[in-house]
Amino acid sequence: MFDILMYPFIQNAFFAGTCVAIIAAVVGYFLVLRGLTFSGHALSHIGFAGAAGAVLLGVDPVFGLLAFTVGSGIGIGLISKEVRESDVAIGVIMTFALSLGILFLSIYKGYAERAYSILFGTILGISHFDVMVNVIFCVLCLGVIAFLFRPLLFSSCDPEVAHTRGVPVRLLGILFLIIVAITISISVQVVGILLIFTLLVGPAATAMRIVHSPGKTLILSIALSIAYTWLAIFLAANTLLPVSFFITALAFVIYLPVRLLSPLWLGKKGRELSENLAQERSAQSVPEDMKISVPSR
Repeated sequence: MFDILMYPFIQNAFFAGTCVAIIAAVVGYFLVLRGLTFSGHALSHIGFAGAAGAVLLGVDPVFGLLAFTVGSGIGIGLISKEVRESDVAIGVIMTFALSLGILFLSIYKGYAERAYSILFGTILGISHFDVMVNVIFCVLCLGVIAFLFRPLLFSSCDPEVAHTRGVPVRLLGILFLIIVAITISISVQVVGILLIFTLLVGPAATAMRIVHSPGKTLILSIALSIAYTWLAIFLAANTLLPVSFFITALAFVIYLPVRLLSPLWLGKKGRELSENLAQERSAQSVPEDMKISVPSR
């Protein structure tokens, strides 16, 4: 069963999958935190139009996918006045891009196999060169996020206060959408355009239901994303079923019970916090002359 790990194409799949899992988990955390999950879904569909256009021009579909997603990310950031009010802009750009994709496929007379393969992912067929490209892009994206981590987290949690403090909220929003676009472009080989939403949202949404601090949430999200990807590749190599199916199934199976049971411990923590606040307020409301002082020995 474990002999398949000796094959080079399986090793390439694990290396590329690990890189994609890490960057998708980190980007997905901020995506959920900023309330922009719809943008991740839309950019993936926009990317297919770019892939179709690249096939029509006779170039690698990944270049078209990257161009369309990055361009759309910048357009969404420029059109949207605020970070949390971009649904209309996303919908307008997505529908226009999808119409272009339909036009490109109708004009193309050949068999667009590479464009269609991007829909579902081909991680078991990627080359060593593809692995190196994924590693480079993942390192660059993680470096940018690390550099912008504090202002990005601040603007994600409270954009109004961040703006009053002088944080360039809109610029950060555009840069973040560019990172999302690049993440989607390099992740399609793992789960495909139709299911990239799973790696972007599934691990982060599950982690945020278990822990609350940003550091712990990111660590747990990365761990879950890597676990989903590794187990999915292993199961796909032994069953010949799609990797994307196993990643999506694992994400759903883990998220569902966490989502259903999280109100139990979240409610308990909320009650404890409310009781502590009530005790502090009652202690502060006691007059000074009624407080009992304990004499020192």
